Amino acid sequence: MDQSAALMSLATSVPPHQFQQTQVLQAARSILAHRCEQFETLASLFANTGIRNRYGVKPIEWYLEPRGWPERTNAFLDGAETLFVDAAREAIARANLAAHDIDTVVTVCSTGIATPTLEARLAGKIGFRADVSRVPVFGLGCAGGVSGLAVAARLAESRPGTNVLLVVLELCTLAVRHDEVTKANIVAASLFGDGAAALVLRAGDGGSTRVEASAERLWPDTLGIMGWSVDATGLGVVFQRTIPDFVVEHLAPAVAEILARMDLCEADIDRFVCHPGGTKVINALERALSLDQGALDHERDVIADYGNMSAPTVLFVLQRALVQGLPPRSLLTALGPGFTASCVALRHSP
Repeated sequence: MDQSAALMSLATSVPPHQFQQTQVLQAARSILAHRCEQFETLASLFANTGIRNRYGVKPIEWYLEPRGWPERTNAFLDGAETLFVDAAREAIARANLAAHDIDTVVTVCSTGIATPTLEARLAGKIGFRADVSRVPVFGLGCAGGVSGLAVAARLAESRPGTNVLLVVLELCTLAVRHDEVTKANIVAASLFGDGAAALVLRAGDGGSTRVEASAERLWPDTLGIMGWSVDATGLGVVFQRTIPDFVVEHLAPAVAEILARMDLCEADIDRFVCHPGGTKVINALERALSLDQGALDHERDVIADYGNMSAPTVLFVLQRALVQGLPPRSLLTALGPGFTASCVALRHSP
């Protein structure tokens, strides 16, 4: 019997407040333009991201006022709990399970702090058993969807027949800053949205899509490429190097190295499913991976409809690929703070 982890279901969820990209630009202009001489030059970023719409846990008026840690944390807990419940319940139902059938919950999030963690706060509401295993994971950033899937798959494979629920959730909009008028913060304002994805994995039976292998590549001396700074006001985005340039220069040999560790090569991959950071990153991914221009079509559609939601975004892409029909072998890829490339190979049999 195949003991690899099978994908039993996948569900996604976004908060109720939809923002058009032009609306976000107007809001950013009202906050930053009078304090940043370069704002109108940088405003072109909003048009070049490929984003049409995004979603936030608060109405756009909330973001127009300066916020501190207590307000951000309260907004995080309210918004995250709602998204967690929505995505988790849908994934469990699509797997034809009930909440008490879940044996392990893996929660991936890097945009807010909750102790007790989200799955503990919601255990009673969702209906998890008292003996459910909880694995909260913090700090993976945009790589969290792929790395979280790898962690959840290993846990499923360690106990065949058990059900592992993975919830990947990020509320990036809550990190908006009024006090730091920097290019990095304007870039963040042009890109980020909120969203969640959840899936159920089980090893040992059923499932046409299976996790074949997973691996990561951590580059030394790259801590400043992407991440969070932490101060009295909240989390602040760190972008110190141009990510598309890094992708073009370094991703191909890293993917080749990762595939070799999986006993695979690039010719074995029928479809790449990538975390789309924005249009420039998608273009860089196609170039680095020697893909035809426009090959990452689902990635472009997701970034247009939802923006960059950090960790769950790649699972939104995977959901669209599943609906269309996965080829025999796909490779999920995401880049995140560390600086890290995370990959998961999926085998699909109709």
